[in-house]
This record gives sequence, structure tokens and C-alpha cells, in this order.
Amino acid sequence: MLIDSHAHVASEKFDGDRNAALQRAWDAGLSHVVVIGETSVAARDLARTDPRRLSFTAGVHPHEAHQFDATRDSALIHALVTDGAVAIGECGLDYYYDHSPRAQQLDAFQSQLDIAAVTGLPVVVHTRLAEDDTQRLMRASAARGVVGVLHCFTGSVVLAHAAIEIGWYISFSGIATFKTWERDDVVVAVPDAQLLVETDSPYLAPVPHRGKRNEPAFLPDTVARLATVRGTTTQELSELTARNAIRFFRLDLPTSSN
Repeated sequence: MLIDSHAHVASEKFDGDRNAALQRAWDAGLSHVVVIGETSVAARDLARTDPRRLSFTAGVHPHEAHQFDATRDSALIHALVTDGAVAIGECGLDYYYDHSPRAQQLDAFQSQLDIAAVTGLPVVVHTRLAEDDTQRLMRASAARGVVGVLHCFTGSVVLAHAAIEIGWYISFSGIATFKTWERDDVVVAVPDAQLLVETDSPYLAPVPHRGKRNEPAFLPDTVARLATVRGTTTQELSELTARNAIRFFRLDLPTSSN
């Protein structure tokens, strides 16, 4: 078993070979891909083509927070939840690029955390150079019963331990294979039950695919690296993170490859 917990395969960057890319994922041993709602309706429509192997999330990325309308977008997300979305997001805060004003990022993030609290769905969180605000909002939402994942983690040990303490999950991407990666301490610190893996495709292709468009079929390279760091086997880490993804997203899938 191997699940890509975060892939933007509904993105236009896959328009030329989406079906072939998914077939390569199945051929590489993946059993499921969570399609992230960068364009939530497109993610839903794609997931409907193969509901046993694809699921989708619904949300507004912090880069697009300047376009967020609480009434319109909350209604759309709720509708997509009714259509079967397995999580809210990705949402969050990005103070590195600041494509949207920070006040609007905070408003959009809070609105989506509110939806997660009301619906009972988990939340997929993007955070970059925004650790204080992220910690504050995730702790407040956890007090309301919200469970989340800090996806594509590149943050500090402090942020990681804050997430671990409140029962949130941490997901690692192909960045963990880069020469510049310096967060093996966090890879080791995450408890087995709170670990996820992802590609974040089409971004951040792992070694040895650097420079290429990333795709779910490359996930085994990241898993192999994480397994080495954690002192386990690729198969064991694949199955562990698959079970965690099934639990986190409440996927209707078997929890064993047997």
C-alpha cells in the first residue's frame, strides 16, 4: 500500500497526460491519490472518474486569499463537502511569497478552519514563514475538535512539536530528498501514527527526478529516503503512512495489503 496524501493532479499542468500520469502511479505501486482542491470543482470531477483510487479536498490556497469571499466560497466548500470532499484545504498562510495580503490570508484560513470545525472534516494546511500565526490558529481550532496536517513540512522543530502535541499530522514531500534538506530531526520526531507522505505534484520532484514535473509515480523515492532516516524499510513506511492516510481522511479503503 502507498498513498499520495497531497497531489495537484487536477492542475492544468497535467492536462496533456493526466490519465497516463495516473497509470504510472498505479504501476509504481500507489493504491490511492488525494487530489488537492487547488481548483476544487476540477478536483471533485477528477476524483469521480475513479472513486476507489482518487479522493478530493475542497478549499482556497493562501495565494488566492485576496479573492476569497466568505459567503460565496464557504457555500462552495460546503457543497463540495456534500459531494464527498475528504478534507478542507489546502488552506493556510504563506508569508514568504505574500501573494495575498496577510490580513486576507488570516481571514480565509480562519473561515476554512471554521468549516472544518462544523463539518468534522480534517484540514490540510500550508504554512510558510508564518509559524506564530499558524500555531495560534491551529491550537484554537484543535480545541474545537479540528484535526489537521501540516503538509509539505519545512518548518521548525518547535512548530512540529506543537502540531504533534495537539494530535495533528505532519507530511513530508520530495524536499526531504534535496541536498539542502536540514530537517531530518523532525522526520525522526514525528510519531508513527502522525506521519504522512506526499508528492505535492506537479511541484518539488524528488531526487533523482529534480528538474522534471513531479507526479505521484515519484512518491516511492521520497518514501525510500524517509524510511532510511527513520531506520525502517520502504515497505513498512509505505504501509504505515497508507494506514495513517486512511485514518486521517477517513477513506473507505482496506487498511492492509493482505
